[in-house]
Amino acid sequence: MSVTYDDVVAARELLADIAVRTPVVRSHVLSETVGGPVLLKCENIQRSGSFKLRGAYVRLARLSAEECARGVVAASAGNHAQGVALAADAVGAKSVVFMPNGAPLPKVAATRGYGADVVFAGQTVDAALAGARQRAEESGAVFIHPFDHPDIVAGQGTIGLEIVEQCPDVRTIVVAVGGGGLAAGIGLAAKSVRPGVKVIGVQAERAAAFPASLAAGHPIAVEPSSTMADGIAVGRPGDLTYPLVAEYVDQVVTVTEESLSRALLLCLERSKLVVEPAGVAGVAALLDHPHAFEPPVVVVLSGGNIDPLLLSKVLRHGLIAAGRYLAFRIRLPDRPGALAVLLDELADMGANVQDIVHERMAARLHLDEAEVLLQLETRGPEHCDDVLGRLRAAGYTLIFT
Repeated sequence: MSVTYDDVVAARELLADIAVRTPVVRSHVLSETVGGPVLLKCENIQRSGSFKLRGAYVRLARLSAEECARGVVAASAGNHAQGVALAADAVGAKSVVFMPNGAPLPKVAATRGYGADVVFAGQTVDAALAGARQRAEESGAVFIHPFDHPDIVAGQGTIGLEIVEQCPDVRTIVVAVGGGGLAAGIGLAAKSVRPGVKVIGVQAERAAAFPASLAAGHPIAVEPSSTMADGIAVGRPGDLTYPLVAEYVDQVVTVTEESLSRALLLCLERSKLVVEPAGVAGVAALLDHPHAFEPPVVVVLSGGNIDPLLLSKVLRHGLIAAGRYLAFRIRLPDRPGALAVLLDELADMGANVQDIVHERMAARLHLDEAEVLLQLETRGPEHCDDVLGRLRAAGYTLIFT
């Protein structure tokens, strides 16, 4: 199997009345960080909430009438599921989607809302893939791979065509990498038009199969650890996508959970964009290595489908990573007024108490001790250091867990 520039152009024609030509918006804060223009390619507002509709529709639109009649089956943590379900509805095919146990409920609900039957299988995308393949073999339905098919790669590559048109002087494109379909398609399309452009792939540190695979010269399977970036938690590069990424992607870097949460917070707070953790991987890479990317830079925000409960957790995580949120235990004498004195100290320092738990009866405490679990909002890292320093100077014992 192979993919060519002409395949991407043909895919664009198929998608003309289906996919949205998503905007690019300038991020002033990231532009200041990098020292040149940084633009965000907003696939988080694509139909179905991510770029996945592009490849899924191209794949399904090229099925024969007999194949459509047999139906399609897919596997996904959520975004490919929604893309396949919406594409299947558009071409009139029945769809069944296998999802890992614990897949975000909004993604499950949206997939069903587009008309697909959802089946839960295993704890990972790879386990769901195995279940989907088995169902396809048993039922005769057409298996729609999330990334390892020429039509999928060509569909995702249409983003690369849009980027070079919307930002003709682009020097660097930064894109999240899971199985490699998005990065492969964008790299192929963009470099066919602008050979000098650099394409940087970004993986979550806890689910990074490409760096080891590229070093070895062939796809290597890894066991993904739990990561908030579930959309790119893929254990093995595709047989089709691996050589394309090796040829068209200049470098693959990794980012931590802390960097992902800070990037999500920045997109929400400064750009007013709701993006899922996998979708902000490129932004996280810019925050980690601001001078490693030659501007103008275009960062692909690949998806915006995030569970509100996860969003609240990630935002808190991001506030901690940004030094604007403190959580710790503090020991104080168990006597009347001791808690009031502590709270007065915090108020005097300008720290905003978000939550407080006062504990007096615990085996770890002496009879004359109490312990308070505090969650504080601060103005930033320097303010955090000031608060902690003043509490210690006042004689309090601080415990971080």
